[in-house]
Amino acid sequence: MLVLMMVGCRASGPSDLEQVPVGTWGGDDAGVIVSATQVHAHIGCTKGDVDGSIPLDAQGRFDVEGLYNVDAYPVDRGILHPARFFGNTDGRALTLSVRLTDTGQTLGPVSLTLGREPGMQMCPICRVAPTLEK
Repeated sequence: MLVLMMVGCRASGPSDLEQVPVGTWGGDDAGVIVSATQVHAHIGCTKGDVDGSIPLDAQGRFDVEGLYNVDAYPVDRGILHPARFFGNTDGRALTLSVRLTDTGQTLGPVSLTLGREPGMQMCPICRVAPTLEK
């Protein structure tokens, strides 16, 4: 009987998550806003977007395409770079890096926590993710 009970118990972990959870993720000089339809990220005075949710593999890792602007502040020049957003999460903590695929520049990794207010220092963070332009 004890064996059956142990077999029926399963610890929750990254493998239980199918995508990065919706909400505001905050860290030191970093923030991510996740909605059901898009993701908006800031690392320092830069910003980027992913269209759609971010799916996770069985270990809680992700690697998705998006667009990134490294010249967002103080004057946004509007230059969007194709980028890969990659990292991992356990549903409470998230590690994020962004690599611009046209230049090879990498930002991060940064550590973020779900429900924590982003600590952006001098740079503002968007409160609502903008609609992605195609």
